[in-house]
Amino acid sequence: MNCLECGEKIIGRSDKKFCNDACRNAYNNKQNKDSNNLMRNVNNKLRKNYRILSEVNTDGKAKVPRSKLDGLGFDFDYFTNLKIYKNGSEYKFIYDYGYKLLDDDFVLIVKNQS
Repeated sequence: MNCLECGEKIIGRSDKKFCNDACRNAYNNKQNKDSNNLMRNVNNKLRKNYRILSEVNTDGKAKVPRSKLDGLGFDFDYFTNLKIYKNGSEYKFIYDYGYKLLDDDFVLIVKNQS
């Protein structure tokens, strides 16, 4: 069997795929690299939004002015899922942090505990 990264002959267990950790890491980094700029940019925006929500919401639930999130660079166009509850409340989630836009230019931020 040859290494999937460099092609060198592998010595050791019969199920080994790489000759060493450096080849394994290089191969996996190539496989997991964002395939293009669009994906990389979207993932960066999601990461930034997530970080902002986690820093602002330290108690599991927070009500903050929208201007505070705007000032921190939060991008309201990027979220991972939308949940509409039976009462009509619409929450946009970034992984386990959700937010709801309120009428008074405030934003309610929640953390999903499940």
